[in-house]
Amino acid sequence: MQKTVLAAALAAASMPALSAESVTPSNEELYEIIQAQQEEIDRLVGARKNVSEGQTTIGGYGEVHYNDLDSGSKIDFHRFVLFFNHAFNDKIRFFSELELEHSLAGDGKPGEVELEQAYVEYDLSNNTRLKGGLFLVPVGLLNETHEPPTFYGVERNPIESAIIPSTWWEAGAAVSGNLGESGLSYDVGLHSGLAVGDNFSIRSGRQKVAEAVAEDLAVSGRIKYTGIAGLELAATVLHQSDITQGLVAGAGAATLLETHAVWNSGPLTLTALYANWSLDGAAPEALEKDVQDGFYVEGSWRFNEQFGVFARHNVWDVGGIGDTEVSQANVGVNYWPHRNVVVKFDVQDQGKAGDNDGFNLGLGYQF
Repeated sequence: MQKTVLAAALAAASMPALSAESVTPSNEELYEIIQAQQEEIDRLVGARKNVSEGQTTIGGYGEVHYNDLDSGSKIDFHRFVLFFNHAFNDKIRFFSELELEHSLAGDGKPGEVELEQAYVEYDLSNNTRLKGGLFLVPVGLLNETHEPPTFYGVERNPIESAIIPSTWWEAGAAVSGNLGESGLSYDVGLHSGLAVGDNFSIRSGRQKVAEAVAEDLAVSGRIKYTGIAGLELAATVLHQSDITQGLVAGAGAATLLETHAVWNSGPLTLTALYANWSLDGAAPEALEKDVQDGFYVEGSWRFNEQFGVFARHNVWDVGGIGDTEVSQANVGVNYWPHRNVVVKFDVQDQGKAGDNDGFNLGLGYQF
């Protein structure tokens, strides 16, 4: 960069003098020219340094869905998301994510405008990071990485929706790090928690850090292993002393356990995930909501950079009186005309007659 600038400056500065008088500049004139060029070079290099020390980046993703199911047909621009990130220097960074759901927000409208991430991260060392603010809970596979080109199927799998209430974010502080060259990494956080009602619906208990009740905070921890190429093993534990924030009598502590494994070998990827909520107290037990769990297994085959197929089996139970277990099979194809753009199609069949059988079609992107 500096050599290019210097050569251009020398050429530009010397041409007028030679053309005007057709004489060789004196030593004093050459010295003045070089000094002026050096000042310009220093200014350009300084400007580049300032940019690198304060770099702002913009990104985002979005997806539109068409669902043709027994329960009805609908089309929805499900998510429009923008990222705004900034590096203050090589140690301190800011990350944010702003989302518009269902295309239209406001009174009586189906959508919401949501702040899903807004946190500052600081490098304590080469292997350890501290962050504070509003961030995604480190659990499962999709909660932190859910851009449409990164997963199969139009809709996110039901386990990471009904049991793990993705997308799930809280506010607080967390430490993340790598344990040397072992392939092990960890996340430990203290943050806001859920506030479920007397129906003990986990998903509806998300407060989304909007004047959230914080009588009972939650603590979460994850350990992940990626020391073997193509393999990911992880487990997360989250505990909250009162999942209702003291608003429901007879409620007690709640603990989420999640574990998953991903194995990738060439075009083949195998995935398995299990999640389990255990709710203490007489109130959830009376409603048979004290245990809520689910799992899925998925196999996919990537033919080339453009085409891949998958099959997934899901089983989950959010609890309640009677037989509340649901099973669902999904089979489909992803087409990537570009690595950051995807067209998806899948067929789903639920185990209970009259439930949501049908097909889904979607278009997604990221940048």
